[in-house]
Amino acid sequence: MAETPSKAESMRKWVVDHKLRAVGCLWLTGISGSIAYNWSRPNMKTSVKIIHARLHAQALTLAALVGSAMVEYYDQKYGTSGPKLTNLPLYASFLVLIAKQCKEC
Repeated sequence: MAETPSKAESMRKWVVDHKLRAVGCLWLTGISGSIAYNWSRPNMKTSVKIIHARLHAQALTLAALVGSAMVEYYDQKYGTSGPKLTNLPLYASFLVLIAKQCKEC
């Protein structure tokens, strides 16, 4: 009987299979949220609001690319038979992996 993958494992697999889509969706969500936030601030010019939204989205995209690189590194090093990420939030799983790597250095 096959094990049901945990939520973190299924999210990791989706990110591995759809890296560009994940980063693109995160960018779109980031710029939309930033524009919505900046539009609620009435004392800023429209051009400044758009520039701030773009900068926020770029920072979020860089974070998504770093996360995607971490997932890729995990897959290259461990493959699908690597350490299981059970019962931990996704960010905690990456922190555990980083801590293990630091101990090996």
